Amino acid sequence: MALKISLKPHERLIIGGAVVQNSNSRCDLIVENNVPILREKDILREKDADSPCKRIYFTVQLMYVDEKNLVEHHAIYWKLVREIVEAAPSTLGLIDQISEQILNSKYYPALKLAQKLIEYEQEAIKHVRDSIAGIPDRPEDHDVRQGN
Repeated sequence: MALKISLKPHERLIIGGAVVQNSNSRCDLIVENNVPILREKDILREKDADSPCKRIYFTVQLMYVDEKNLVEHHAIYWKLVREIVEAAPSTLGLIDQISEQILNSKYYPALKLAQKLIEYEQEAIKHVRDSIAGIPDRPEDHDVRQGN
């Protein structure tokens, strides 16, 4: 079944491992065979994979679009999973769901679940930051002689 994709001006996407960029006007593409497709909003660049969960997303993204290096991507994924679950056991539920999709070679659904993992990570970081912001300064951190 064909897939119709409408692109905005200058929008990028990955089709079967190739990066495609639209020109100055809207355009419609019809993809007639089954190939990995990622729209620009779903593409994470390596330089932006700056957290453990984003690195998992990036690795799953590579599994999806770079089939010829699956063995390498899988090895990286399982190493990252071990590290994340050890550091944050509360991620295990989402990690299990992602891993199940990966074991069944369903990389696009795994990618969507990995997005939820990033959202979970961002919420956890926000919660920690908010908690820290609510902690009053310790008196020993102030120099009493300066009136601080």
